Amino acid sequence: MTPFEIGLAALAVMVVLVYVGMYVPLALMVVSYCAVWMMKGSPILAGKLLALAASETISSYFFGVVPLFVLMGYVVSVTGMGRDAFDVANHLFRRFRGGLGIGTVGANAIFAAITGISIASAAVFTRIAVPEMVRHGYTKRFSVGVVAGSSVLGMLIPPSLLLILYGLLTEQSVGDLFIAGVIPGLLLALIFGIGVVAMARFWPGFIGENLSDSDEPPLSSGELFKKGFPIAALIFLVLGGIYAGWFTPIEAGAVGCLGAIVIGLLRRSLTWKDFWSVLTDTGLVTASICFLIIAAQMYSRMLALSGAPAEFGSFVATADIGFWGVVLAYVALVIIMGTILDSSSIMLILVPLMLPVIQPMNIDLIWFGIVTVLAVEIGLLTPPFGISVFVIKSALNDDTISLGDIFAGAAPFALMMLLVLALVLIFPTLATLPLGY
Repeated sequence: MTPFEIGLAALAVMVVLVYVGMYVPLALMVVSYCAVWMMKGSPILAGKLLALAASETISSYFFGVVPLFVLMGYVVSVTGMGRDAFDVANHLFRRFRGGLGIGTVGANAIFAAITGISIASAAVFTRIAVPEMVRHGYTKRFSVGVVAGSSVLGMLIPPSLLLILYGLLTEQSVGDLFIAGVIPGLLLALIFGIGVVAMARFWPGFIGENLSDSDEPPLSSGELFKKGFPIAALIFLVLGGIYAGWFTPIEAGAVGCLGAIVIGLLRRSLTWKDFWSVLTDTGLVTASICFLIIAAQMYSRMLALSGAPAEFGSFVATADIGFWGVVLAYVALVIIMGTILDSSSIMLILVPLMLPVIQPMNIDLIWFGIVTVLAVEIGLLTPPFGISVFVIKSALNDDTISLGDIFAGAAPFALMMLLVLALVLIFPTLATLPLGY
């Protein structure tokens, strides 16, 4: 077999292994090793090449953003800032019909700006928002659907672990990706909010017929300041520091961790037991992401040796399907893969394959990253995988809400995400405008 044929066979075998349930990074590593062995004829050489890829990846300075932002996100979760974000957002939108739903979207947007983890948002607001909405007349299907839908904001509004992963895979500036995600992220939150208001007005059977939005008394100025100021200060410290050029993304992650810990100590909401749990959880998530990135680098090296990306690029060029043909085919493939794979795995498999194809077309890789994350995030809401849906199900204390109910509740939000994706495709300046080009 030629290296190209080995590369294609390896890709097919890897997809089969993933379908039958093998852990994606493990499938990537095993297939990459066997494919390089077949190409070079030496298991020792294959092992050395892949070990070099692993060591170069894990020793990268830029990899430091991952544990820092994960740590900050977990500290924020255990110090009660999620509850405060919900209270503040509920206070701001209490006069709207469907105000609790809008408040959930707003709280998720605020939470996203200080965590960057969709799964954390889904788990936190399942416990906080769903019981409140059900108590005030919202249907269970809508209550879990709005949490599932708005939880994806955590991967678009910076800081975002998916944008960090994309930056590492494509060697793009993580800071630029964070800046580019601001307008699309806020636009998505705005459209979610408008969608909730529209459903409350025109589709009451879905959202709830007899809504009695929050009966809690409005927050006083002092309470609003007490709950909102720490969140605003942390967002300003991290994102403001990046945008103003005070910190690099790595330094911003470190400063954000320190800020979150200080806030937790001042509020007396961060105990030694909580802190130890945060550290262990951060270690587990960081190790998992580290494993993913090492596997992706091995897979990329194998593809480069096989010549498959170059051949694929030549095929696309000769097929003459043009810019939009390539982009739309890629977006469709990402969304389809989202029905069976998690976000990180899709990026690990497709981005290294597509990179040699799109670079000769002079496609802006920052804009392409925002498009990729939007398309990938739709997969968090689509059956049968939909990882956010499974997180919500596991966090619920209500056996009457099925996985089907959560998927059905999240469906309108997946459609709204498709709308925002279309807008970003048609108007690239939504992503590139903050960068000044």
